[in-house]
Amino acid sequence: MMPARFEQKIRSPEQCLHDMESGRLHRPLVFTNGVFDILHRGHVTYLDQAAQLGATLLVALNTDASVRRLGKGDDRPLNTLEDRMALVASLECVSLVTWFDEDTPLELIEFLRPDLIVKGGDYTMEALP
Repeated sequence: MMPARFEQKIRSPEQCLHDMESGRLHRPLVFTNGVFDILHRGHVTYLDQAAQLGATLLVALNTDASVRRLGKGDDRPLNTLEDRMALVASLECVSLVTWFDEDTPLELIEFLRPDLIVKGGDYTMEALP
């Protein structure tokens, strides 16, 4: 059985950096992050709008341990990181999906140096890393 095509979009942070440095990814690179545990229309609309701001959309997901530290509840995430990444990667507007285990994506942002960082309207500038 052939692997699903979206699987090739799921990359480690190091693979994402390599893809950027090798020119495989077109610029400008748009970065966003989130849990995306229960993917809904609002998420999909947000991701599609973010993708329209650049040539490549990279979405970073919190690991399961990171989600638990966010205090979203003892039963969260409902879906494992692998399942959440698969759902997000299956979206046409998403170019790459990766993950981070820290409480914020700051280290990953500093590592990847995207051209544009996009967050949803429920975040204030003061709340961003």
